[in-house]
Amino acid sequence: MANHKSSIKRIRQTVTRNLRNRYYAKTARTAVRRLRAMTNKDEAAAALIKVSSLLDRIARKRIISKNKAANLKSKLQRHVNKLAAAA
Repeated sequence: MANHKSSIKRIRQTVTRNLRNRYYAKTARTAVRRLRAMTNKDEAAAALIKVSSLLDRIARKRIISKNKAANLKSKLQRHVNKLAAAA
């Protein structure tokens, strides 16, 4: 166990941040899965805006890297565009 007050506080902060980051990462993964499962173009386009915003937010907080966020947004945009071509 840590002996210094500062290291005890650091451990507390790390646990809190890990829980918060895990929550946001899981929320983003679920949102991406739901968007990929959509077949209606209008619903998917509306959801894409919210999911893109969520990905940008968690990338800004360094929960995921900005490149991963950009790659996910690009693939999701391509998915929505394919729905438009099929409809």
